[in-house]
Amino acid sequence: MKLDPFYLIVDSAAWIERLVPLGVKLVQLRIKDQDEAGLRAEIRKAKVLCARHRCQLIVNDHWRLAIEECCDFVHLGQEDLQAADLPRIRVAGIRLGLSTHDHAELETALAARPDYIALGPIYPTILKQMKWSPQGLERIGEWKRRVAPIALVAIGGLNPGRIEGVFGAGADSAAVVTDITLNADPEARTREWIERTERWR
Repeated sequence: MKLDPFYLIVDSAAWIERLVPLGVKLVQLRIKDQDEAGLRAEIRKAKVLCARHRCQLIVNDHWRLAIEECCDFVHLGQEDLQAADLPRIRVAGIRLGLSTHDHAELETALAARPDYIALGPIYPTILKQMKWSPQGLERIGEWKRRVAPIALVAIGGLNPGRIEGVFGAGADSAAVVTDITLNADPEARTREWIERTERWR
């Protein structure tokens, strides 16, 4: 499966409404603290927006809602993977992405036969506290050799200046959160990411 090289991650449908029309083709909706009704409403709005702009939507964590709302993709962390009903996700036809941070997690992820695997953090990140050290570009190459032909997503501390190194090391897609959402001009930064990743499409 081929992923768009620019993988945007945001925490609301409002961000999707703001940035996806600029040309984003792959976005993850990552909402951590909201009740089920609120989550469902956000997913439904995000689905409509993504369909309108031919953008692939990935729902983070909430696999039950992803099934109920007929989403195409769900992304799970290692803890969520342990609690998820993988056969039910597969029967629903939902594609699966999994996070990995070390060799043990990679083995667990490969056993689940995902559609893509994410590796991070590649560089230091301010998104959340991490117990793992930055992985670096060499680890991308190692992971790609292990997971191929599964798509590999690099995440953590990425910015436009690091794009070339990430793809040169073997990543298929580069995921970004704070470099855009905390930027003084998120729209301009999004356009820059789209332009800088165009050669890998």
